[in-house]
Amino acid sequence: MFHIIPGNFFVPLSSPNKTVYWDCICKLYSVMENQLSFGVEREVLADELQYYFEQSAAADIVDEDFSGADSRGKANGILRRLEFYGWIEIETDKSYVQRVNFKEYSVKLIRTLLDISEGKQIEYQGYIYTIYSLVRSNTDHPGIVLMQILENTDLLITGLKNLNSNIKRYIDDLTRHKTVAEIMDALFNDYITNIVDKAYHRLLTSDNVSKFRPEIIDRLESRSRSRSYLQMAAAELAEMKEITEEAAKELVFKYLHEIIEAFRNMDDILNEINQKNTQYQKAAVNRAKFLLSGDEDVRGQLKEILLGIHEKINEEEMNLGGIYEISFLEGLVRLYSCSFLDEKSFYSPTEGRKEFVPQKLEAHEIDEEARRRKLQKMMEKMKRVLSAGKIESYVLEQMGNYREMQASKLPLGSSEDFVKIIYVRLYGQRKNLKYKVEPGEMTEVNGFRFRDFKIRRK
Repeated sequence: MFHIIPGNFFVPLSSPNKTVYWDCICKLYSVMENQLSFGVEREVLADELQYYFEQSAAADIVDEDFSGADSRGKANGILRRLEFYGWIEIETDKSYVQRVNFKEYSVKLIRTLLDISEGKQIEYQGYIYTIYSLVRSNTDHPGIVLMQILENTDLLITGLKNLNSNIKRYIDDLTRHKTVAEIMDALFNDYITNIVDKAYHRLLTSDNVSKFRPEIIDRLESRSRSRSYLQMAAAELAEMKEITEEAAKELVFKYLHEIIEAFRNMDDILNEINQKNTQYQKAAVNRAKFLLSGDEDVRGQLKEILLGIHEKINEEEMNLGGIYEISFLEGLVRLYSCSFLDEKSFYSPTEGRKEFVPQKLEAHEIDEEARRRKLQKMMEKMKRVLSAGKIESYVLEQMGNYREMQASKLPLGSSEDFVKIIYVRLYGQRKNLKYKVEPGEMTEVNGFRFRDFKIRRK
């Protein structure tokens, strides 16, 4: 890679002036992007950077030979440093006018970095439709089309793997949130918006691979058995890659096999994505319910003890092993060890054979009242379990004859009511329920602050 990209290329983005360098790179890119090429007169770019340094919001430059210069000197200094680090090249045309051009690899990296900074999501639909359209098309250039199908399949698989990794990152970050508000904000304002609504939900509905996969696999398998297709594709690849037709034919078989296997094995990735999505939402709700519970029973007391230990560890910046250094635990939990005198203490003497004397079994009458009370407690516990069907019935009952209503209009007088609203929002993503949800603005009802959403009947 470093035969193409200079070894000091990333120095500007890792230096103390990384914010200034990145701002200047973005401004230069925005100016050049509107031109017919990525080449602009040096004076035009210097004027743009000078205007940037004259703004009060511009960051200061440190540890550079032009740190004390005026705005024009800083602008020219940035251009010289970017040329030195291999981001741009400056050439002089026949009219002795200097023009600045971004290097080809710089443009690619800047676009990638901008996509990362803007949180741009991969459009799975574009890849799937492109593959589907290319497979169904009749073309005189089968080799080029095959390469495009392979490239889009690789981008699709990479996107799905990234989505899988992103959900895992959200699960890992969940333990960092200390309050119910932080957990709900991460769940609804971040995870639901950036993962579920933009990628996961579409992946299960409009972008569902299963709608296109059977025909894609059938057509590719049919082409792998077509002698004329193999000859045409091999001839085109041989010319493109400058190899023999026999080697190109092997490549065609290899590419077709890789694409078909990628679509056949895609269910493994999709199933893992589904499992992690369910795991994250359950973990978020359970952690919120844990923080909301403040009972005086054993569970509530254990929760307070664990929260106290967690706060102490964070306050003292301890590692997990530092729990043994917390002083108040000495009077709270006492650990002791047991030892044995010698190996003979494990000896169990052999008991002689004893006569078996059967015991008389006494018939006990069943206490119907105790049985009724236990059954009633069990039924009450089952009623408190919030399943998808119960949440659906609850929503339809609250909506009455209305076609739609705001979630803030639902009963909200206790923690249990708030938990129900959480489940209404979560289950609203399922397509087999009789209602759907649309996110709205932040609201606060009876001390509970959350992002309101609209509930519609399907």
